Amino acid sequence: MRTLLVTGGAGFIGGNFVHFILDETDVRVVNLDLLTYAGNLDTLAALQGNPRHVFVQGDIGDAALVGRLLKEYEVDAVVNFAAESHVDRSIDGPTEFVNTNVLGTFNLLDRARAHWSNLTGPARDGFRFLHVSTDEVYGSLGATGLFTETTPYAPNSPYSASKAASDHLVRAWFHTYGLPVLTTNCSNNYGPYQFPEKLIPLMILKAQRGEPLPIYGDGGNIRDWLFVLDHCRAIWRVLEAGTPGEVYNVGGNSERTNLEVVDILCELLDELLPGAPSRPHVQLKSFVADRPGHDRRYAIDASKLKRELGWQPAETFESGMRRTVAWYLDNPDWCGRVMDGSYRGERLGACD
Repeated sequence: MRTLLVTGGAGFIGGNFVHFILDETDVRVVNLDLLTYAGNLDTLAALQGNPRHVFVQGDIGDAALVGRLLKEYEVDAVVNFAAESHVDRSIDGPTEFVNTNVLGTFNLLDRARAHWSNLTGPARDGFRFLHVSTDEVYGSLGATGLFTETTPYAPNSPYSASKAASDHLVRAWFHTYGLPVLTTNCSNNYGPYQFPEKLIPLMILKAQRGEPLPIYGDGGNIRDWLFVLDHCRAIWRVLEAGTPGEVYNVGGNSERTNLEVVDILCELLDELLPGAPSRPHVQLKSFVADRPGHDRRYAIDASKLKRELGWQPAETFESGMRRTVAWYLDNPDWCGRVMDGSYRGERLGACD
């Protein structure tokens, strides 16, 4: 592959993926991002002047723009990260989730199919469309069991429903039109450049300010946590060697309750911020009303990805969390700039 069109490449996972590709390969990246609140050029600041990085501000729903980029840059693969992704925001305003996650994905698929149809020979054979999705499309697990690639879909939030719809479109474009697609469904990501509405960065920034650390319900909701760079490596591996039409689940094999996550964060902050007035940080924990329809447990079986493509996570939860906390403590300017918009760490998705 010579050129990737990466959508949502100024966001959290997409931004980390762009950094990974430019650091670890000789591939060119055309980076298309609308720069909504969660997409930030500061995430790409270190790439300024890199001749293999082309940034374009624009909407994945803009058919003319997407078609032009695919043709002009002779794109070999599309990697679709572009999505509205926060469950709480989807509860407050589901319209944007349908527009971006469903209609936007449809437009990408439609333009990618037109581009692919005009290719010939090795270029046509090697073209790929990789759609990055979530384990939330599978619904909620009980106390045991794992999500596999054949688990029936049962989305429970507007966000997960919109991602499930986009997954189905991707599947249909393979079976109906033959477009060589790949889908990855990942567990909860964490790491550098994550917008501070999500649990881990939100807790870090609130703890630094000595503010209460709000924990939904009893804190017993369980997620499988995946360090973002491990996810990026998995996506690249699927893009390199995955079988068109297949789905690959990506998980960190790191189930933790939300309460356990916050406790680990507090311990790390006690160590890394020894002079903080709020130390011990565990005293800041505060239990608040649960999220409406809050799924109790997610857990990924990533054995297919390991067995067929040889991938497994390099980071443990403990090592990844230490790297994450250290990054946020070392990058207060990034945190301050991305919080300059309308979001100030307030409660979202309460259905008041």
